[in-house]
Amino acid sequence: MYDMAILWEWLTFAVRWTHVITAIAWIGSSFYFIALDLGLNRNIPGPADGEEWQVHGGGFYHIQKYLVAPDAMPAHLTWFKWESYSTWLSGFAMLMVVYWAGANLFLIDPAKADLAIWQAILISGGSLALGWVIYDALCKSPLGERPTVLMLLLFAMLVVMSWGYNQVFTGRAALLHLGAFTATIMTANVFLIIMPNQRIVVADLKAGRKPDPKYGKIAKLRSTHNNYLTLPVIFLMLSNHYPLAFGTQYAWIIAALVFLLGVTIRHYFNSMHARKGKPTWTWAATVVIFIVMAWLSSFPGYESLDDSEARTLTPTEERFAQADGFQDAAQIVQGRCSMCHAREPVWDGIRWAPKGVFLETEADIARHAHQIYVQAGISHAMPPANVTEISDADRQVLSRWFRAAS
Repeated sequence: MYDMAILWEWLTFAVRWTHVITAIAWIGSSFYFIALDLGLNRNIPGPADGEEWQVHGGGFYHIQKYLVAPDAMPAHLTWFKWESYSTWLSGFAMLMVVYWAGANLFLIDPAKADLAIWQAILISGGSLALGWVIYDALCKSPLGERPTVLMLLLFAMLVVMSWGYNQVFTGRAALLHLGAFTATIMTANVFLIIMPNQRIVVADLKAGRKPDPKYGKIAKLRSTHNNYLTLPVIFLMLSNHYPLAFGTQYAWIIAALVFLLGVTIRHYFNSMHARKGKPTWTWAATVVIFIVMAWLSSFPGYESLDDSEARTLTPTEERFAQADGFQDAAQIVQGRCSMCHAREPVWDGIRWAPKGVFLETEADIARHAHQIYVQAGISHAMPPANVTEISDADRQVLSRWFRAAS
């Protein structure tokens, strides 16, 4: 049974790795084409909407853009879609592997909402679909002709969702879900709007009909939204590694402010690529917003020791608390790990428990049995550089305890 814990850990690693790789491919192509479109030289004769010469890898590239389509369809046409689809699919797989399968530890916070696992999963998956339905309806309404107002409404929706997720899920899961909520909108834009519109244009061209420019206009609006949402999604992807981002009572405001950072940063680069100058004021705004986020993170938000003890252990956690060797394992963890993994750490230079993991009480230790086993039992990942000098014999005690309960 204990081998399954190792396999599961590697499965989560593989899914996360795949997600990062595909995200790099999607973000890279997205940023490239936005920069390309903004930087086109449009003062050229002919049917093309613009052109640009580029040099890379020892070669020169002559790129032309047609606003609707060329007169004749080229024999080879490259479609950019699988980068987006693969990113979302791998991210959804990671959501299921980490947060759904580990709902009691990573998803559900009984102090906020005492949910059954099926209820938490239903809220998790259902909210992603609901977000797309609302967003798409807004884009297809008359507001689609007023992009600034539409963006403000989109921001308001993200703020509401940030607050809502924080009411029912752990801080870590709340920020992760806000990222998944946003990424679902972005991928659905590609799958349900941008690609179908491009197929209509291609079909019209093949049939000898003049394509309607409205399809390109709609696709460009959705692509612009994706461009401004990309950086916040990356932040939210990484947030689960930083307790200061998710572990305070104002985490939902911090997450909302991240979207403003995405706007200020992308506005600078978009303006530069469009040769409209370099609005350096955006960097001043970015720094101010970042300072406000750091200030908000200083407010307390962790559960108290009494609250932790009062929580009811799940059947799985109870099994670890009653397994042979638990008392010996608990003494090792409390003596070698709890000085950092505490609500008020005493290790010099550590102000917050790494990744928000507390290992002070026996209840804490039972809840984090799998992480203790992987990080300090079968591997030497914790403590860093073995600064508290956990012996190999102690690591074997931790491993035997976990296996006894598995």
